[in-house]
Amino acid sequence: MAEQGSEPDLSGAEMDYAEHEKTYNIFLMGTKYGIIILASLLISMAFSFFTTAGFLSGTILFVLLVAVFSFLAR
Repeated sequence: MAEQGSEPDLSGAEMDYAEHEKTYNIFLMGTKYGIIILASLLISMAFSFFTTAGFLSGTILFVLLVAVFSFLAR
């Protein structure tokens, strides 16, 4: 039979909040730059497919957009 008055320890282990902050900041950085890369890719693909600019111009536009969006996102 279980002992009366013994409650489980619900406190758990000590939380490493500094490590949680680092992980969250890495997640936010990855999300931010992932969105920048995908938006730049979509814009440059539309530019190269729907105009007569071609693949090379679309690639140059992609690099420029990533650079500009990354600068603005700081």
